[in-house]
Amino acid sequence: KQVADLTLVSSACGVVSTAYASTKESHPYLRSVCDAAEKGVKSVSEATASCVQPVLATLEPHGNALASEYASKGLDKLGEKLPILQKPVEQIISDTKELVSSRVADVKDAVSS
Repeated sequence: KQVADLTLVSSACGVVSTAYASTKESHPYLRSVCDAAEKGVKSVSEATASCVQPVLATLEPHGNALASEYASKGLDKLGEKLPILQKPVEQIISDTKELVSSRVADVKDAVSS
């Protein structure tokens, strides 16, 4: 949940989801392939969940709290070290374009002088 709540992750998921939906809408042949793939993934997920559920039920009470605590601490440290995780994809792209444009302008100035 914490990973999904990171601005970069949720923003990227939104961008990918929109692109996927748009592609399915625009291309009927791809829509049928995507629909078939979605059904396959759903079936595999359901089958895996039914097999893994008994194991998780046994391990969950003991490992869940510990894993959650370590994951939370790790994500907090990651967020401190990589503030980019708190930015939406659109802002990262925009900042990158500005940085590249600035560097290209610097190179042009250096070459012309």
